[in-house]
Amino acid sequence: MTRLTSPTQTEKPMLTSYTRFQQEFATGLASAIEAAYSESIDDASLYSDTHVAALIERPRKAQFGDLAFPLFPYVKLVKEAPPVVFEKIFAKLYLPDDLGEVTFAGGYLNLTLNTTRLAKALAAEILPAPDQFGSSSFGAGKRMLVEFSSPNIAKPFGIGHLRTTVIGASLNRIFAFLGYETVSINYLGDWGTQFGKMIVAYQKWDGEKELAENAIKGALSLYVRFHEEEKNDPTLSEAARLAFKKLEDGDPEMTELWEMFKTVSWKEFERVYNVLGIKFDLITGESFFNDKMDEAISRLEKAGLTSESRGAEVVDLGEFNLPPCLLRKQDGATLYATRDIAGLMYRWDTYRFCESLYIVGSAQADHFKQVFKVLELLEDAEGAAPDERMTGKVKHIPFGWVKFEDQALKTRAGHVIYLDDVLQKAISLAESKIRDKNAELADLSNVAKQIGVGAIVFSQLSVRRQKDVNFTWEGALNYEGETGPYLQYTHARLSSLLRRYHSQSDEQSVPNYNELDYTVINDTNTHQLMATIARFPATVENAAKEYEPFLISSYLLELTALFNSFYQRRDENGKIVKILSDNKALTDSLMSIVIMTRATIATGLHLLGLEAPEEM
Repeated sequence: MTRLTSPTQTEKPMLTSYTRFQQEFATGLASAIEAAYSESIDDASLYSDTHVAALIERPRKAQFGDLAFPLFPYVKLVKEAPPVVFEKIFAKLYLPDDLGEVTFAGGYLNLTLNTTRLAKALAAEILPAPDQFGSSSFGAGKRMLVEFSSPNIAKPFGIGHLRTTVIGASLNRIFAFLGYETVSINYLGDWGTQFGKMIVAYQKWDGEKELAENAIKGALSLYVRFHEEEKNDPTLSEAARLAFKKLEDGDPEMTELWEMFKTVSWKEFERVYNVLGIKFDLITGESFFNDKMDEAISRLEKAGLTSESRGAEVVDLGEFNLPPCLLRKQDGATLYATRDIAGLMYRWDTYRFCESLYIVGSAQADHFKQVFKVLELLEDAEGAAPDERMTGKVKHIPFGWVKFEDQALKTRAGHVIYLDDVLQKAISLAESKIRDKNAELADLSNVAKQIGVGAIVFSQLSVRRQKDVNFTWEGALNYEGETGPYLQYTHARLSSLLRRYHSQSDEQSVPNYNELDYTVINDTNTHQLMATIARFPATVENAAKEYEPFLISSYLLELTALFNSFYQRRDENGKIVKILSDNKALTDSLMSIVIMTRATIATGLHLLGLEAPEEM
């Protein structure tokens, strides 16, 4: 189980600096609205602190400020023009002197935070423990199950499994960072009629020889051949069914072959997970629930939820506009849904989770609707108490398809792009680029691995998970523009700047943040950079609420772009303002912002599953 250490309340303010600014702004606004319009607005909740705070948002353009309050809801209520509403509220608005400057633009009352106060608040929040910035104890005492990756035994670990793997791993890290006790689960596809097909193919076409050189590619070759031969030889289908029936009945020969397929498959899977830097707390498979399905079905029968349909046992879900959930076929065989139902019962009894997430493709949406509805009906029928119910706690987190060059990937047709091949090619390309530009780089091979793997992972997380991804070599391995390597390069650049700062100073860290003079900072670039850093904790929380790592990846791209503007900012004469200069007060203050930026990027990269190289 994964739990990243979170700071205690004595080590870190309970509220982030950004949240405190929002609250002060909201409190002042609520009082001003009440003073200006209490006679016109009967509903007092409309000028409560809570209501006003919920309306505060980020301005659409940076030049409008850091926080924005929309006046439109009140314009409609009092039937006055936006400028008039602004003036009346502004006349009654009292904010702390050092909070910032209020302006009006486009129907919004905007606040630009005081740069000095913003810098001091961030320094106090981040510098004592930079690697903990953005973490919280929100999830303390709560257990979160995250099931992801789940490749099929005896089949390739293809590029099609990349999205579930990296999305799930990222969500697991995010929830752990927010204080949850997470349980990462790899639920292997290790049961079903496909194993009857694999056994028949292995026995019929010299499987030992096929698997000798490369077990997984050999297994795929057998699997593809079976489906090709099956088209002209229908007896193969019956042979596969009988082989799987023997396996279900515990036949020693079938079981030995099945165990062999599992062993060689996991060896290959584990190698890929090691490259990606992913570990699991629980590795199980469908077969684990074979002896638990009878009990699960018995509970459904006792609750009066099952019925017969064409000789099969089902739960009728017609009144919910869902197909019947098939529990047992006519021949008594159970199905994937049966195992998922039994699995959820087992997980609930074992873990008593606050949520159980299934990171599975959108194509399985109806399957999960059926399974979750069956469990909801069972809990209703059994009269489960609110704290004893899974309903609402089990969630399908869907994502779009992965295509290759606009083509769907089909294992049966042998159209598979091996994930390991993709990763190795990315690492090789990264190493080649490094040798061209920085052949003397220490630990070059390891850095190449960090960059290559980062490029592939980020190619998936830089797109909203519900969108389809068309994997192309050119796009995934592009190191220019908005990519993982671009973020990693920025981190390395910040690290280099920090080494130079330390080399010219007796200090090996920034002076105590209480001693820093932030009044020397007054430029727009630096202000926008700090305001964006301040939004990081909220970004992490939103990524958790929406189960969307993309929010962190897009945030990091914005942050790095702002840092590069900050790094290259110019004075009124057009000269670049150097961060390291003879002005010690200015240098120390600017370097504290460099440290804060570097820490935020490093943490964001970690939450996405990317390494943060010190040099590139």
